[in-house]
Amino acid sequence: MALTAARNTPQRDGGGRTHSFTIAASVTIYPGALVALNAAGDLTPGAVATTLTAVGRAATGGTLLADVTATVERGVFKFKNSASGDLITKADWGKSVYIVDDETVAKTNGSTTRSVAGICRGVDADGVWVET
Repeated sequence: MALTAARNTPQRDGGGRTHSFTIAASVTIYPGALVALNAAGDLTPGAVATTLTAVGRAATGGTLLADVTATVERGVFKFKNSASGDLITKADWGKSVYIVDDETVAKTNGSTTRSVAGICRGVDADGVWVET
C-alpha cells in the first residue's frame, strides 16, 4: 500500500560502509581497486564479465594464499573513464556504469559482456565518480 502520511524509514549506519570478503583463488587484489563478488561469492578484481556484483573499492589487498580476506569500502570513488566510443559524460549522471577492469568504467554493458559497477555521480577530466 502506498504511503498516505510521513514514514520514519529506518537507516543503517556504520555497518553498511566497510565489509570483509574472502578473496577468490588465483587473483590478487590491490588496494584502491574496483572489486566485485564472483558467482561463488568470492572477491575478485573488476573485469569484463556478466557474473560479477560490484561491491566497492578495496581498502586492503592480498591474495588467497597470503590473505584470506580483504576489506572493501562502499561509497563514491573516482575510477578511470573508458576510451572514446564508450566514454561516460556528464549526461550519464545517475545512470548505471559498467566494469571494464579494476580501475576503469564504461558507459555501456559492452553488448552484454560487462557487469554494473555502480551509479555515475559525476564526471571530471580525469575520471568518473561512481557510487558503489
